[in-house]
This record gives sequence, structure tokens and C-alpha cells, in this order.
Amino acid sequence: MSEPAGPTDAVLVVLDDLLAEGGELDVLIGELSPAQWATPTAAPGWTIAHQVAHLAWTDTAALLSVTDPDAFAAEVDKAAASPDTFVDDGAEAGALLPPAELLSWWRDSRVQLQEALRAAPAGARFPWYGPPMSTASMATGRLMETWAHGQDVFDALGRTRRPTDRLRHVARIGIRARNYAFAVRGLEPPAEEFRVELTVPGGGGGGGGESGDEGERVWVFGPADAQQRVTGPALDFCLLVTQRLHRADTAVTAEGADADRWLDIAQAFAGPAGPGRPPRASSAPPAPKAGA
Repeated sequence: MSEPAGPTDAVLVVLDDLLAEGGELDVLIGELSPAQWATPTAAPGWTIAHQVAHLAWTDTAALLSVTDPDAFAAEVDKAAASPDTFVDDGAEAGALLPPAELLSWWRDSRVQLQEALRAAPAGARFPWYGPPMSTASMATGRLMETWAHGQDVFDALGRTRRPTDRLRHVARIGIRARNYAFAVRGLEPPAEEFRVELTVPGGGGGGGGESGDEGERVWVFGPADAQQRVTGPALDFCLLVTQRLHRADTAVTAEGADADRWLDIAQAFAGPAGPGRPPRASSAPPAPKAGA
């Protein structure tokens, strides 16, 4: 009997992009002094060390899901026993490690997860804290979190990073999580699909579903005749669905009541509804951090 087929070319693209996303952040934090690891980030109570510890912790959980589902189920039970604190607890424990040890843990967990996902048979599905994940979904989820927590690190250091076409994965998972964002808040998800049109700078890689010239491209999702529509810059949309930016601070707009409601509650991550970030102009104290 032949061995099950491995990842398709499309899945390998996501895995390659996940590798690149982690590598970009690795270059930045690999230069940090021990004191810089203690730099506060926009997530209240979280330093850069907490952000990296969360990535290492979640990559390790993903590896367990892929390689030992029964052991992962025990981790889900632990999370269910303390749903409001398990994310913080994992980050806090990792942040106590010496920076070199923490960085090594994250690097090792990334490599092992890549190897496990590349070895997974076609059609495999893995348990998670939310719905089960395919290989592509697991890789996309890890890319989304790496990008989102990496944004917190870049912001904390006052550094700007160039948006890449890897954002398409973040946008897609945010769109696919639309119904989850409604359901996790006890709301009935809209029955119809939305149209989402996101503008991106020219000059990057492409693929299907794009239009425009070299100066600007548009990523399109959903039926062209949809009554509910969302438009805006891809970067702003990705910051919104990962709850790194308040809606009021984006150029993302909605047409239709359901689409408008979605932009208020959108989240690309599994777990409880995240409160997101306060408006930048707000003088109110920071909201608790999102679960992503």
C-alpha cells in the first residue's frame, strides 16, 4: 500500500510563508539586548519576552496537536479549567526564562512544527482550542499569530516593517473566522457571504483574485454581487481582525448593517471574544489584551 500523499503545493506555499514570517521576526529579536526583552508592549502586562513566550508556547501546543492528539486534549482540558488566565499563564512562565533560552525554545518549536506539518498526510485534521484545523489552516493560524505578536514587538521597539503578500493569509483567516466572531459572542452569524476588497501596494507577488496595476492591487474575497461589503487597505484590515488596531484608527469601511457589525467584533483567532485595543485618541486605560 502506498504512503498517503503529503502536503499539496498550495499548503507548501503557506508553510514557506510561515517560515519566512518567523524568520523576519527572528532577525529583529535576535539583535536584542537582555534589557530590551523587558520592553513593554501594547498588550497590558506583556513585555517582548511575553510575546515571544506566547509564540513558543502556542507553537509547542500546535506541535502536540499534530503529533499527539490525546496529549493535546489534556491541554484543552487545562485551558477549559482556567479560560480567562491560561494564555497569560503560559506567557508569564515563558517570560521568566533567560532571553537566550526563550529564543532557543521558540526557534526549536518553529522548526519541529514545520517538520511535523510537512510530514502530515493529505487531508489530515488536527484538534485545536477552536474548530479542528487542516494542515493549511494550522499553518495559516500560526502565521497569523506570528505576524500579530510580531507587530506588537515591532511597535514596542519603534520599528516599522514593510507589509508583504503574506498578509493575504492573515486576511483570509480573518474572513473565514467571520461566523466564529459572531458565534463566540452569542450572535447569529449572517446567512449570506460578504464581499471583501482589500487594496495592497503594487510590486509584490500575486495570484488569483487580484486586479489593478503596478501602483495598486486589490485582493477580492466573496461574491461580486454581495450586498454586504467591506473595503479598505489590506494592512488595516489585518490589524483590525487580529485586534491590533481599533476600527476607528483604520481606513476600513463597511456597507450593510451586518458588515458594519462584523467590523466591530472581528477576530481572526480562536478562543473567547477579545476586547481589542482602545482607539489611539482615547485617554481611557488600555483594554485587556486579546487572546491572539
